[in-house]
Amino acid sequence: MWKLGNIEVNGKVVLAPMAGITSEGYRKFMNSFGCSLCVTEMVSDMGIIYENEETETYVKFEKDICPTGVQLFGNNPANIAKAAVKCLSMNPNIAFFDVNMGCPVNKVTKPGSGSAIMKNPKLAGDIIKSLKEVTNLPVTAKIRLGYDEVNFLEVIKELEQAKVDAIAIHARTRKELYSGEPHWDLLKDLQDKMNVPLIVSGNIFTVEDALKAMEITKATAVMVARGAVGNPLLISDLNRVLNGKDKNSTYTYEQQKELCIALARSMIEEKGEYTAMRIYRSIAPKFFSGFPNSKALRVKLASKMTTFNSMLEILEEFQSNDM
Repeated sequence: MWKLGNIEVNGKVVLAPMAGITSEGYRKFMNSFGCSLCVTEMVSDMGIIYENEETETYVKFEKDICPTGVQLFGNNPANIAKAAVKCLSMNPNIAFFDVNMGCPVNKVTKPGSGSAIMKNPKLAGDIIKSLKEVTNLPVTAKIRLGYDEVNFLEVIKELEQAKVDAIAIHARTRKELYSGEPHWDLLKDLQDKMNVPLIVSGNIFTVEDALKAMEITKATAVMVARGAVGNPLLISDLNRVLNGKDKNSTYTYEQQKELCIALARSMIEEKGEYTAMRIYRSIAPKFFSGFPNSKALRVKLASKMTTFNSMLEILEEFQSNDM
């Protein structure tokens, strides 16, 4: 048990924000495996201010078993604060706000948002201050090691002075994007040097990955992103091990098939079949990575799946012909 502001957090596994993936339907499905906190897809401050309908859908979610925060991105403290106020007027179920200071993609960093904020530590602090002034909710930040150069300690200092409630850090610079190994050595014992909870992120694909990151950094919690896409049992396994139990030793095809179908239903309920199944072309194949002779199945799911029934047919065909 740890605290995020006034929120008592029961667990150490946080579901990361992922653009195009962590919609409400995805989060609801993943929560059943034991997420302690969830964060929405990143939400543009200006999209909220100018009342863009698609942007607003990211904010309008029902209360779930897992406290859910809205991740805002932008580079103007006043605009981010204004957007937060509008978000709360649309949805009282928001549990906290997170500020994206880590996204490395050009369309976000070119205007000065995302990881570009790391180049100006004072601005990072000013953004947190602006949010703290307009809301009583906890405020967190997701950062990287730096933009081109490593300067996370300077940024953390400014964030803590601004009274941030927790900091998540992805153990790469912006220049590295998502390639190479995360630099856990640079974060050694970092939690002991901080005044707020540390959440570590980057290449968490196995229980062992998470335990290594937490052991080196002494982090309070771990953030799981791509590693749990198609592998939600990673979250429940990690919870089991962190609670002193053994993880599940094997995942069967039948088990993964049922999980794949369950997530599809959740996303269809949220988005409708047409939209959900097109998004699902990039998610469904990941449930079957590592299974013998599954390449043809994954290719079909990625290229031939158009409806829920077509997905069921593809899964049944593989089971009867290749298992």
